[in-house]
Amino acid sequence: MNPVFAVAIKEFQDGIRNRWLISITLIFAVLSLGLSYYGSVASGQLGVASLSSTIASLSSLAVFLIPLIALLLSYDSFVGEQESGTLLLLLTYPISHSQLLFGKFLGQGAIITLATCLGFGSAAFLLAIQSDFVGVVPAFSLFILTATLLGLCFIAIAYVISLSVSEKSKAAGIALMIWFFFVLVFDLALLAILVGVEDGLSQQQLVQLMMFNPADLFRLINLSALNTGDVNGVLAVAIDQSRSQETLLLMMSGWVVAPLAVASLVFSKKKL
Repeated sequence: MNPVFAVAIKEFQDGIRNRWLISITLIFAVLSLGLSYYGSVASGQLGVASLSSTIASLSSLAVFLIPLIALLLSYDSFVGEQESGTLLLLLTYPISHSQLLFGKFLGQGAIITLATCLGFGSAAFLLAIQSDFVGVVPAFSLFILTATLLGLCFIAIAYVISLSVSEKSKAAGIALMIWFFFVLVFDLALLAILVGVEDGLSQQQLVQLMMFNPADLFRLINLSALNTGDVNGVLAVAIDQSRSQETLLLMMSGWVVAPLAVASLVFSKKKL
């Protein structure tokens, strides 16, 4: 068997054994079904919320939840095995550094992908049977695709962290700081610039800055087709000037490839 697939299968089986797949799927399913059904409570109604409101609510939820879960899943992928001595043992087998890295990425990426499809797909199914499949399927397909890319992006970032430190505790601390920066600090800084700088930023400049945050790319892609009444903060300013969905998807894919390439370079030079 190809070494990459052998490692991927091992990582996927470990995820099932450690209840990662079941836990993530249940979290996504419960929250997405809750938002889909009770999302209209604020307007005084009880029932399935509109597709627009559901996507907006799920995007706001997922941008906090998915990066954190991906980082927690992967932050100790290498430093944990290095501390236990199994990483050095693995490399005594006929497998290269890059094969081990991509094998782990495929296995843990499969966990995030499957959990995202099953968890958020449950909300799509609920909306589809309550309304029509024609409108729900394309919107949720895009949402699940970008949610998966967001998870893969932060798995790759976690690998860079895991390969750059020598202790699991340091990796965990850095991972939490990375999560805090991308989901909270980055947007707050942009908002401060918009409010505090005399000339401010043009919409085009704001969108360009948001390209440096995969979480903002995720929200831009999913919210750009919605009524801006469902959106607030810096996104409400940026959405009208956002680029095509194809361009944004390509940029988001770059956020998966770039950290993975950095992790591969760091791993190849790492002394064990």
